[in-house]
Formats: sequence, C-alpha cells, structure tokens
Amino acid sequence: MKAIIGEPEVVEDAWYDLKKAVSQLRDLQQRDGAVRQPDENDDSAQAQHDYADRIRQAHELVAAITAKIEELAPHFAHDHDYLQAVVADFHRWSASGFGAPDFYDSLMAFQPQQQRVDGLRHLVVFPMYTQNGSPDKRVEALIVETIWPDFIAELEAGHYSNPLFVSLRLIDFTAGYDTNSAVLFPETIATAEVPPFTWGAIFQDREAARYRRVVRAAAEITRLQLPARAAAMLDNQAQTEKTFVMWDIIHDRTHMRGDLPFDPFMIRQRMPYFLYSLEELRCDLTAFRECVAIERALRRRRDSGEQLTASEQEMLDQAGLVQFAVVCDRIFRFAVTGSRVRNYDGLGGQLLFAWLHQKGVVHWTDTQLTIDWDALPACVIALGDAIDDLYWRSIDRPKAAHWLAAYDLVRSVLTPHPASQWNRGLPDTVLAGPLKGYTDAVLDDEFPLSMFYEALQKKIGPVIESTVGIRASDA
Repeated sequence: MKAIIGEPEVVEDAWYDLKKAVSQLRDLQQRDGAVRQPDENDDSAQAQHDYADRIRQAHELVAAITAKIEELAPHFAHDHDYLQAVVADFHRWSASGFGAPDFYDSLMAFQPQQQRVDGLRHLVVFPMYTQNGSPDKRVEALIVETIWPDFIAELEAGHYSNPLFVSLRLIDFTAGYDTNSAVLFPETIATAEVPPFTWGAIFQDREAARYRRVVRAAAEITRLQLPARAAAMLDNQAQTEKTFVMWDIIHDRTHMRGDLPFDPFMIRQRMPYFLYSLEELRCDLTAFRECVAIERALRRRRDSGEQLTASEQEMLDQAGLVQFAVVCDRIFRFAVTGSRVRNYDGLGGQLLFAWLHQKGVVHWTDTQLTIDWDALPACVIALGDAIDDLYWRSIDRPKAAHWLAAYDLVRSVLTPHPASQWNRGLPDTVLAGPLKGYTDAVLDDEFPLSMFYEALQKKIGPVIESTVGIRASDA
C-alpha cells in the first residue's frame, strides 16, 4: 500500500491514531453532531450518568485528535492556518460542552482551490455529513491528494475557467466516506451560519474506479462492443481519472452559465425532481458538447500539420474519452443506481438512453446492445439543445409553466407511471394553487424503469453495490 503521508513509520502511526480517535468520537455523536444526549423521556440517574460518561470520553478523544493533528501538521505546512484553526474549533467545541459543532472558522481557513498542485496532499478533519452517505453530521478525517495535470491547468486557464473547482484523490478516510460519496463541499461542514461557497471538491479517483468496474460489467452483460480506446480506458485508472477531471471541470462551471432562469437553479429550492434531472443532464451534455468541439478543433490543427504541445495532445485524447464516459456512465451506472424515490440522476440516465434509442443511435436487438458511435455526437448534442431551448424559453415563462414544459420534454421521451397526476393533467385546484401542490403531486417514481432497465438492474445491481467505498486500487 502506498504510504499515507510518505514519511517514516511514526508519522503513519500518528495518522492511524487520529483515524481511530475520530472513529470512536463518531460513535458518541447524534444527528446534529452534538454528543448524544439522554432521551428526553428518560430522566433517570443512569441516563445522566451515561451522558456524563460520553462527555468525558469526548473530552479525551478531542484531546487525542488535536494532539495528532498538531503532530501531523508539519507534514502539511501548506495547510498551517487551517490546521491551527481546526484545532481551535475542536477546543472551542469541547469547552462549550459538545453541543452542535460550529467549525466555521476552520472552514474559512481551508482553501484548497488556492493550491491546485498535482500530487499535493491535505489532511482534512471536519464534522460533516457526506452526500450519498449519511445525512447525520459526524467528524470525518481524510487524507486527500490533488489531481491537477498540466493539460487541466491549461484548460482551466483558457476558455474553461473554474477557480472554485478542486479535483482530489482519496488516500484514506473514516467511515463516512466508506459509502458512495465522491464529493467534499463547504455546505456539508457543520457551521452555525451558511458559509460562502468558495470551492467544491470531487474525488475523481472514486468516480473513475466505479466507472471502470460498472461499465466493464455492463459491456459484458449487454455484449456491447466498445471502441478500442474506450475499452482501453477501462484498464487504465490514471487515464480515467484525468477523463473525469476534464468532464467535471466543465460540468461544474455550467451550473452558473447559460440561459438560466432568474433564480440560481440548484440552490435551496424545492422543485419536482425531474427539474434537477434536467439540470444535471444539461451540465453533462454541455461537457460532452464542449469536448466534441475541443476534439474537432485540435484534430483539425494536427491534421493540417501543426505540432500540438504535449498538453494539447493530452487534451485531444481526453476530450474523446470524456464523450464515452458521459454516455456510458449515464446510461449504465446512473440509471440504475440508488432507490427509485425521486432519483434525479437515475432519471437523467434513463432519459439519455431512451433518446438515443428512439433516434436510432442505440439498438437493443437479439439481446445485444449496439451503438452507432459515428452518429452518437450529433444525437447527444441534439438532446442538449432541447434542454437549452427549454431553459431559454423559461426566461419568458412563469415558474409553474416552466415546470409543466419541463415535464412535457421528459414525457416526450419517457413513459410516465400510469397513476401519474401530472401525465393525466393536474386538476385546476392544484394549477391555481401554490407551487407546493405541484411538487406534492409528483410520484416518488414518476418515470419507472423500462423493461430493458429492469432486466439490466437485476444483473448489474450487485456490481454497482460492490462499488460502495471503492478506492482506485480496487477497480
């Protein structure tokens, strides 16, 4: 196993001691991150004694955690201010009696977007919830490594500026990341006030590892013949990581670009979940479209005799691979991952597959899947154009009318549930009422899986489940 810190054994021991103390502290925490309090209906002496014992243990564990952070801090000198601040936040939490934690100060001191250096590692310790993991706030400890190859640095410095984006690799982690979670966002950290969104981190190594495992299995199950370079990517973790960095840096910046409705689309709004499906799919299809444009422009230059730089050549290679990744991840993993309760990523995968099938680019014949790879780019871009047109028109529409138009776009491709009120037509009492009524009328599984996906899910479901907590070395 690659060294966690890359230093003598005593330093490795400090990390494992820190990880152990954090894991023990997690067991003492309740949903809001506070040390677990007695049941409100139990005022017995035993309950109070047990609570006092948990507080005593928490004090001891925080002392151990802060001591190990300070021991490790010299090996993360670039994070000096953050590590000092997080130790102070732990001490403040301990001194206040272990109520709901507030790590605002240390969060403000942690600025990984300012240190995007390939291979640079960070020690990250925060109370947080993990997306696609647990909604409960627990202390987590991570060792992460920046993924920032030269071609990504040039891409970001050019037309795809995204100063908030951070690409990371998971080196080691506590139990909250032994899940499907592949992100680290400021809004997941326990703070008393909402922090400004100064960065967002994605663990591309995890995304790449599960892509390789799931798509390899899907190609075998469906007997899909992948193009040679797409097949080769399934055997190359490092290359797949770079592919996902390129995909995500364009996807991430797209959330705030384009002809968007006046309200920021994804921030603290309660909407029918198919609107989130369209937003996430819009960003992915924009990444696809931009990579088609990058690939074509660089190929024209190369074919005309111009010498590409090493970074440009890698950009050219990865742009083609992003296109395979967007389509294969969406139609194979996204579509059948997670429950059917308002699964917006799952719906986006279903929508892309059905669009490609109905346009004659994807065929499921004689129990074999085939894709017209030459026709694929134009067809995918056409779906992106349809979503972009929906957004452009939404600027002149009331919100309710936009929601109805979005539903019409989805149901023009996917078949709604037979019991759908939206499909039959919402009654006037709902149409004339508050928007909450529109959202409440959406079924948990408004667009059920097709027969193709029901069959695929039975075969590939165990493979997808096996990717929980996956590391790069596992793929």
